[in-house]
Amino acid sequence: MKKSILLLLFITSFAQAQTVEVDKINKTLDAWHKAAAAASFEPYFALMADDAIFIGTDATENWNKADFKVWAKPFFDRGKAWNFTALERHVFFDATGKTAWFDELLDTQMKICRGSGVMVKVGKEWKVKHYVLSMTIPNDHVDEVVKIKAPIEDGIIAKLKKK
Repeated sequence: MKKSILLLLFITSFAQAQTVEVDKINKTLDAWHKAAAAASFEPYFALMADDAIFIGTDATENWNKADFKVWAKPFFDRGKAWNFTALERHVFFDATGKTAWFDELLDTQMKICRGSGVMVKVGKEWKVKHYVLSMTIPNDHVDEVVKIKAPIEDGIIAKLKKK
């Protein structure tokens, strides 16, 4: 009986701790998105790990944090970066509780997009380590979108195959 009670207490405390960490991650990601919407350059990039990667919707958009800052700076300087609001988000943890991954559906100027990424715990704070932004395409319209993309991306595909 004692073992059962101890096990139940352990499971309950673990679940509560994980709920707290999910809340922290949600707050971090929401603050990150809000900083972009407010064109707050320093707060936005402060929420990313030093060695973070950001992958955008364009096939050429794969940046480390330093390069992403250079690319994004003109948007923030104009006072208008991008505006993403989470519609839903799912968060998962590794066994250590210091690494988490997530996926989210976002309301954006591009309509619904999907974000996914990895968060790492640095001290007591969660930081974005890796983020991938993707536009969603309704399955019934994929062929139309491919026709638009083909003239642009055929060249990229050929170039990448030569590497």
